[in-house]
Amino acid sequence: MDLDKYIIAAKSNDQKAFNHILNSCWNEVYGFILKRTLNENDAEDITIQTFARAFDKIGTFNPEYQFKTWLITIAKNIHIDAIRRAKTDIQQESEQSHQSAMATIADINPTPEDALITAQKLSELRNNIKKLKPHYQEVIQLFYFQELSYAEIAEKLDEPLSRIKVKLLRARQLLASIISESGQ
Repeated sequence: MDLDKYIIAAKSNDQKAFNHILNSCWNEVYGFILKRTLNENDAEDITIQTFARAFDKIGTFNPEYQFKTWLITIAKNIHIDAIRRAKTDIQQESEQSHQSAMATIADINPTPEDALITAQKLSELRNNIKKLKPHYQEVIQLFYFQELSYAEIAEKLDEPLSRIKVKLLRARQLLASIISESGQ
């Protein structure tokens, strides 16, 4: 199936189509933003925001235009918005991001319940999760270990629901890749 067919399926809320679109277009959008930001973390954040916004607005996509061009335009606009915000409150944002990063460090000590549930496998899984970037660790922790719903995670992190879904999807993909590389 070509990308156009996946876009049509995504307009019908087909989760597999969203997944395929994300996998097909991620590197192109990420590479474009990385060249502009010269920062992997910023590029990844903007790319996540881009897909979240695109998936929210996929119904407005006009098939007369190139889909990847549409994604790049969304990414460029998000980057411009980020630059504008950074210019107005760079000092305050830096302090808040440092404090929030310190507050969201995951607890690596297993609880007594964790020890009962095959301690060795759970420990290996946690070690693999720690290889993820902190914002991916956080959504994995909230979804799988604290068993919060997408909506509860979105509320807790004060982020749009679609962004949480994209972050969790990307975190799962990266975690699966880490696990397969380690041969587990």
